Amino acid sequence: MLLIYGDPHEWDAMTQADADAMHGEYFAFTKGIIDSGEYVSGAPLQPVDTATSVRVRDGQRVTTDGPFAETKEVLGGYYIVEVPDLDRALALAAEIPGAQRGLGPIEVRPVQVLPDMPA
Repeated sequence: MLLIYGDPHEWDAMTQADADAMHGEYFAFTKGIIDSGEYVSGAPLQPVDTATSVRVRDGQRVTTDGPFAETKEVLGGYYIVEVPDLDRALALAAEIPGAQRGLGPIEVRPVQVLPDMPA
């Protein structure tokens, strides 16, 4: 899984032309991994201010607005890819437009496959 982090304030500060160019770069990247057969899933996430965190305390559900942790960089989207090895996953992560533009890190993390999980 390629987890895309960034500072939402940097997106907000972009001109419309820059935002349009960035979206075009993401569409081109996505098309590339679809065409290569490596794409499994992916999506951008709604802004962090739409998030709700859920915890259970003493058997009771407690919800709070926002993400679990206050950080400058937040999870903005993800790709799930099927690749032969970590080297290829790292290469794809480096091609993600947010990484190319220095907007934030891309976390590469293998998805754990459990033997009895339904597909």
